[in-house]
Amino acid sequence: MSNIPETGRTPRVQIRLVVIQVLVFSLLFTLGGRLWYLQIRNGQEYSDEAKSNHVQQVVQPAVRGSILDARGVPLADNETRLVVSASRTELLKMKDDGEDVLTRLAGVLEMKPREVMDKVRLCDAKTPQPCWNGSPYQPIPITDEATTQQALTIRERAEDFPGITAEPTAVRRYPAPGKANTAQVLGYLSPVTDEEITKAQDTDSPYLRSDQVGRSGLERTYDKELRGKAGVTRYEVDNLGRVIGEAKNDEAKPGSSVVTSIDARVQAVAEYELNEAMKAARRSFDKNTGENYKADSGAVVVMEAKTGRVVAMASLPNYDPNSWVGGISAKDYAKLTGPKSNFPLLNRAIQGQAAPGSIFKVVSSTAAVNAGYPFDGHYPCPSSYSIGGQVFKNFESQGYGDITIGRALEVSCDTVYYGIAHKEWQKDGGNKPKKNAKDWFYRTAHQFGLGKETGIDLPNEVSGRVPDRQWKQKFYEANKDAWCKQGKKDGSYVEKIAYENCLEGDRMRAGDSVNYSIGQGDTLVTPIQMATIYAAISNGGTLYDPTVGKAIVSGDGRTVKEIRPKSHGKLPFSRKTRNEMDEALAGVATRGSAAWRFGGWPQDKIPMHAKTGTAEVYGKQTTSWFATYTKDYSIVMTISQGGTGSGASGPAVRNIYDAIYGLDDSGEQDLKKALLPTPQKSLPKIQSDGSIEAPEIKPYNPASQKPAQEQTLAAVLGRRD
Repeated sequence: MSNIPETGRTPRVQIRLVVIQVLVFSLLFTLGGRLWYLQIRNGQEYSDEAKSNHVQQVVQPAVRGSILDARGVPLADNETRLVVSASRTELLKMKDDGEDVLTRLAGVLEMKPREVMDKVRLCDAKTPQPCWNGSPYQPIPITDEATTQQALTIRERAEDFPGITAEPTAVRRYPAPGKANTAQVLGYLSPVTDEEITKAQDTDSPYLRSDQVGRSGLERTYDKELRGKAGVTRYEVDNLGRVIGEAKNDEAKPGSSVVTSIDARVQAVAEYELNEAMKAARRSFDKNTGENYKADSGAVVVMEAKTGRVVAMASLPNYDPNSWVGGISAKDYAKLTGPKSNFPLLNRAIQGQAAPGSIFKVVSSTAAVNAGYPFDGHYPCPSSYSIGGQVFKNFESQGYGDITIGRALEVSCDTVYYGIAHKEWQKDGGNKPKKNAKDWFYRTAHQFGLGKETGIDLPNEVSGRVPDRQWKQKFYEANKDAWCKQGKKDGSYVEKIAYENCLEGDRMRAGDSVNYSIGQGDTLVTPIQMATIYAAISNGGTLYDPTVGKAIVSGDGRTVKEIRPKSHGKLPFSRKTRNEMDEALAGVATRGSAAWRFGGWPQDKIPMHAKTGTAEVYGKQTTSWFATYTKDYSIVMTISQGGTGSGASGPAVRNIYDAIYGLDDSGEQDLKKALLPTPQKSLPKIQSDGSIEAPEIKPYNPASQKPAQEQTLAAVLGRRD
């Protein structure tokens, strides 16, 4: 028994109890504060993290909508391929992480085991391609080129291939109906990037990692409509990634189809004839360089004159858009982008810029009339025109005496335009320009829509260039230092030019103005700009935004949204001037510089209007231009380093018209052979399931239409325009 009295222990026990109580309350307070912090202060953050850890998404990609021609013929659609995929989740449940299964799969697919294993590894900063950058819970494609036998082997021996599927899947296809390649118009697809996913997160059309995105052409312009909406199945998983239930399922919605104004038959003709024209030019001799023409690239546009809708658009060199499907190889990519490729990815109809030559004279003629020179007045057309010590000649020094502006258009007399442009330059102050110079020739070009984009529904259109005083000043400021450093008063030709530019490169000189008046010098235009202008002359003066898209049809076919033509202005001439110019351009085709290409044309039934152009380019061979229109269509063709306008491009343009209208060499029309005697106004018939009934299309056979008009050596050498 203890000798300590009872009263001696009581205070100690009480103190201990108090200390214990303080500790307990402190712990409870700390735990309570932590619980408040976790559940109240940061509760939503951890709740979201928990959900992301325990709910995973599996994406079912939407079927991309088709791109159709005006009659419903598929230009881009989808084909069913046997796609072999692997479930990474299932593979990781195996002791060897699925290595044996993937090795067996490689044997069936005739691939290397390492190649298959690399396909299913996840991408990160340290993992090079190939790797998978999508959701690890989504089936990972191994190949989209499996044979039927390979797919059957995988499915029949399912016990040997756990986690492996072989299923039919929709894959993008560019069928080139009737050999209508249409590559630069259609564009191509490639996988979405992380940057694009981040930017689109807050939009009404976010990207998923499985998405393919349009990179050029119509695939890019109408990507949102074509893409549709992917389906998403959300699975509940435990902390080991094992599926324990299905949370929610959103079905995929197929993308809409884009009906275009392209007619695949006319497209095939345009591509064929452009290619033949370039080959013919390469067989022709250039007396200025002493070698054959290079004809290294070209473009042609066929446009509805009254709507601005594009019926055909071809650009050479071209490429096969199918090469991008499933990921382009390094070898193919180098072929398309390397320095020796001549850049086939460029759509030269909207991105190719060149001096227009004499097809620009419709602008100069309008400028002259607006400046006070009557269209039917008489102006001297000597063989040459002198300014100071510089002589500007007509082609082959031919003169026609006093002629009207209309006749100057017909025979492409340069000196008429030289004289008028020089007088206007002098009126504007010459080398000491007036503060409010009229600048009729430059102002009129802007009013014709030059120097800016036409607004076509294709990406990356370029603006061309009107070298007016403002451009001249900016160009001088950007290049003055280089000119002054390079220039020498008594040096080589290039050094002398640099010396002159250093001193007065910001001046609008007389030579600049007269060169500009015939579409030479620093002026740059694109084929789509000139097709729009000539279509506007045909329709009475309305400049339309060129369009390729004609309608958007929803995946179920219930909704059709028509893309209607829009105008962006009027040409700056009166009805009288328009009619006078119309008559003069008809004269070009009947008695002027293009008459030799339109022999036998039924001018009384289908009036033809044309203008030829041969543009000189420093350091290169001449650029061939041929601009035309009827009441229905405008067609413009250009060939870089191709020779003369009528010599190189003329036969091809004539053949395109003959195919469209069903004409033979004598001008007789057979409507059974005519591809499109009048523009297509209606949309293709849409079925109740959303599909569109498409007519059969056969490859273009020029022999069944008419013999090709071969250009002769004498023709090329003897004519400029």
